[in-house]
Amino acid sequence: MKDEIDYSIKSLMKIVPQIGVLSWIGVRKVRKQPLTSLEEVNVSVDGGLEEDHFTSTKNKKRQVTLIQQEHLAAVGSILGHAEVDPLLTRRNLVVKGINLFSLCNQQFTIGEVVLEGTGYCHPCTRMEENLGAGGYNAMRGHGGITAKVIKGGSIKLGDSISLI
Repeated sequence: MKDEIDYSIKSLMKIVPQIGVLSWIGVRKVRKQPLTSLEEVNVSVDGGLEEDHFTSTKNKKRQVTLIQQEHLAAVGSILGHAEVDPLLTRRNLVVKGINLFSLCNQQFTIGEVVLEGTGYCHPCTRMEENLGAGGYNAMRGHGGITAKVIKGGSIKLGDSISLI
């Protein structure tokens, strides 16, 4: 008897053959302040991204926020721009080449760091301020995901991203 392929949704959600790339890193020391772009950052299980304001929070499910670079172009198109600057999205990491939503509720690696997708990162009212009229609605469905740190280490631009 031939091996049958399991096409159940539960099985299909575990198949993510694409390997993504980390294309941007941003942190902000103080809540509601502009982000600072980095080329590399240390990540810890207890504190998330070093020097980010979320290091002082107890909300481990939102230690890191990620957005897909391809979505920055989509949001920009909706707003009549070529692309949205990642500084304006208030997300920590920008990745390309992998569907971030496929990493929700799963563990994945970025370089030597292991993260677990904990949920969707819905836009907040700051998107209207940062992106202009319609910014909030343009970001809906494109806000990325939140994650908690399972294993710390260092991540840098160009690191690969893949499902464990």
